[in-house]
Amino acid sequence: MPQLNDTDYDRLLGLIYEGPLEPRPWQSALPRLRELFDAQVASLVLRPPAKDDRGVILNSLRDEGDGATGLADPNDWEVTAYREQFFALDPFINLPLGKVVTLQDILDDRELEASDYYRHYLQPVNVFRILGVDTAEPGGMVARLRFSRGRQDASFGPGDRALLQRLAPHLQRATQIYARLSRTTSERDLYAGAVDQLTVATIILDEQGRVLNTNALAKALLEERSGLGLRDQHLHMGGRDQNRELQDALSTIIRAQQRGEATVVRALRIPRQGDRSDLGLVIRPIPAAEWGEGQATPCAAVFISDPDLRETASQQTLGDLFGLTPAEANLAILLSRGLSLSEVSEAQNISQHTARAQLKSIFAKTGVSRQAELVRLVLKSVASLG
Repeated sequence: MPQLNDTDYDRLLGLIYEGPLEPRPWQSALPRLRELFDAQVASLVLRPPAKDDRGVILNSLRDEGDGATGLADPNDWEVTAYREQFFALDPFINLPLGKVVTLQDILDDRELEASDYYRHYLQPVNVFRILGVDTAEPGGMVARLRFSRGRQDASFGPGDRALLQRLAPHLQRATQIYARLSRTTSERDLYAGAVDQLTVATIILDEQGRVLNTNALAKALLEERSGLGLRDQHLHMGGRDQNRELQDALSTIIRAQQRGEATVVRALRIPRQGDRSDLGLVIRPIPAAEWGEGQATPCAAVFISDPDLRETASQQTLGDLFGLTPAEANLAILLSRGLSLSEVSEAQNISQHTARAQLKSIFAKTGVSRQAELVRLVLKSVASLG
């Protein structure tokens, strides 16, 4: 029977709630839980495997965890065999939510030993006794926590059941935090990827004007130090007057954010040396969450457009959108980059007659009648997100 004093119990709860924030979820809590329940294996199933889906299964094995994380390799035989062959045979799934159950509650020892699941999966890895609980968060994610012992080990007793029943509500809340963070991260990555594909450099600043985050385009632009750079974590322009204008604009936006004026926007032009085109820069406040104010929180967003960067419209996506052939889609993309029809025909090694015929076909398919309208259509389409 697990023995925990108040201090150890508090530490265990801390590990459970820290799990959603760790590089590998619950990499600290699972080994501690396995030790506490004297289990051969502790498993947390965050997404069950299915056809064409590997699922998400975290395992801590007795004396076999790697020292860095305490979790087993996800490609270990026990995990791969379970998700690829034996999950469909597992009788120990879809437990009543929040109720602690043992495998013996479902199958007695004789029934278990006669099952294919035991003979082909449990017996080879010396698993005979299983204790588990399923919890679910409001968004639908179900966390399945399992502890396994060998044939030679004692059965899970009332003390084991009582402790796991006590921990189940905390696992449910921690799973809810994990699910919320995962969804937010997925949405953020999706939007960030869309901005990257639109060739817009993005910089996030805190309330002191310090750079908190940049996308790949902004990082490259700042490292290039062509017109705009970093000095002590703050944005800086080369010329004194230009830098003063930038700092004034940033101060205006940050004060607007602090006053809750999310519609204030400032725009600047950043000159560059040589024949490089000027950068276009827009600064706007980031609306603050009602209860989210604090130090080093996102306060202002800086968006930078570099005219020298070519739009990355996808030929296939543009073709799918407007029913264009690959040759027609490519011609439309080249025109949107500023080439004339004669330059496109030369670049494509086709006659101007062929280029004009393709352009006429594009006009008919897209419903525009002028080259300028076609360019605007391409630039405003979602083809660059393809």
